[in-house]
Amino acid sequence: MEKAVLVLADGKCFYGKSFGSGFEGTGEVVFNTGMTGYQEILTDPSYTGQIVVMTYPLIGNYGINEEDVESCKVRVKGLVVKEYSPISGSWKHTDTLDNYLKKNNIPGICGLDTRALTKHIRNKGAMMGVISNQTDQIDMLAQKAMATSYEEIASPFGAGTEKPYHIPGRGPKVAVLDFGIKENILRYLTDMGCDVYVLPGMSSLKDIMATGCDGVLLSNGPGNPESFSPILPTVKTLMQTKPVFGICLGHQILGLAFGGRTYKLLFGHRGANHPVKDLRNNRVYITSQNHGYAIDSNSLGKADVEVTHININDQTIEGICHKHLPVFSVQYHPEAAPGPQDSRYLFEQFLQSMSYCMSA
Repeated sequence: MEKAVLVLADGKCFYGKSFGSGFEGTGEVVFNTGMTGYQEILTDPSYTGQIVVMTYPLIGNYGINEEDVESCKVRVKGLVVKEYSPISGSWKHTDTLDNYLKKNNIPGICGLDTRALTKHIRNKGAMMGVISNQTDQIDMLAQKAMATSYEEIASPFGAGTEKPYHIPGRGPKVAVLDFGIKENILRYLTDMGCDVYVLPGMSSLKDIMATGCDGVLLSNGPGNPESFSPILPTVKTLMQTKPVFGICLGHQILGLAFGGRTYKLLFGHRGANHPVKDLRNNRVYITSQNHGYAIDSNSLGKADVEVTHININDQTIEGICHKHLPVFSVQYHPEAAPGPQDSRYLFEQFLQSMSYCMSA
């Protein structure tokens, strides 16, 4: 392995060894606290434009397989690990992590102090960075990191489908607005028998209603939620006519449609072990999360909006609902992949709300 370096926009450097592609990678440096699930993380569209630091020290030990992908390609700009394992021990692996990154032109860096790096991000906040094997060009790499913005390389409009497609089913018709959806969300819907129409996230109200849908799902995805302001009038109309379920970015868009505001978290929530409390029954769920923005709790002053879930660690909003309409959302990922499946009941709640409206 040749030498490599991760240079942050504030000038902080972390030296290690290169694996994966020899290409240079520039992105927003964030950390994920999951012990497993690196393949799902690499292919999650919500990580578009980001360099992901895995806090668990050993990564790569079960290789790569063709089943556990969350989209059609790798979405991250780079991968940072403490120790890369060249040995893949899973019975179903078809490739190594190193080869997988090489095939997808994604750089990796290993052998650096990921604990120190994570603490730096926690204290200073997520920031742009560059992975490179040009270890003698630190000043140039720092300037490159400072000159690039996350919004430039993580355009939310490029993460979802460009063309509508249909996944047939015999149950309720669901129109999915795809801002960068994970495959496991679609798997859950189809497993429940839903007739799924996946549409580009910025689809018109006319195109959405043309599906004859019984409910609408607003998907996850990357980017600043406030950049989706053009879709808000459509979402407001849908809320009055159809059951609506929002996940992650979809949750934030729903919060904006309710008249709220969003803000960027210092370092975000990313991992498969975040505790969330349901305020309606005081039950705590362990959740999978991947977001850098949150809804401002002080901005939801309308009487018809209820906060249903909060993050136990920092009290940020994790769920909202309309008090009278079948409209609700969660900030975390109830479909998991990776992570616990504690919150599958939310898909069942969405299905029940559609069935109720269909029979009314």
